[in-house]
Amino acid sequence: MEIIIRKYKPSDCRRLMELFYDTVHSVNAGDYTAEQLDAWAPKNMDGEQWKLSFREHITAVAEINGRIAGFGDIDEAGCLDRLFTGSEYQGMGVGSAVCGYLESSVNADKYTAFVSVTARTFFENRGYTVVRENTAVRSGVALKNFLMEKRRIYRTDVY
Repeated sequence: MEIIIRKYKPSDCRRLMELFYDTVHSVNAGDYTAEQLDAWAPKNMDGEQWKLSFREHITAVAEINGRIAGFGDIDEAGCLDRLFTGSEYQGMGVGSAVCGYLESSVNADKYTAFVSVTARTFFENRGYTVVRENTAVRSGVALKNFLMEKRRIYRTDVY
């Protein structure tokens, strides 16, 4: 199985929104209530807002066998906005591949992300540490997450 990472195209937007919705409502269901999942990933998301956000960030798409398996985006300051792997591709290295691509795409001293309860272990395994617990409010519903960061490592032993 080969994971191909490529740049986002506007024609990807609808599929990325679907993957986000499906992933939140399946993968995160063990850590959040149905009300929280609906507030976080509602059925009626604004596609134009998503397209704008993707254009303003560096956005990567992962494909396996020609199918979109995950995606993520980061701003120039090193803040990861989204990182999602489709439910059927969990544990295959998709998230790591996308995250590694995004981290290497910006010149930042550190990377930050607001990370769900579900994704915390994934980010800890990538060297991120919790800065603080956070409460995000979506449509009046509180969702626990974590502000996490990872310092960029500069190698001095490379010639």
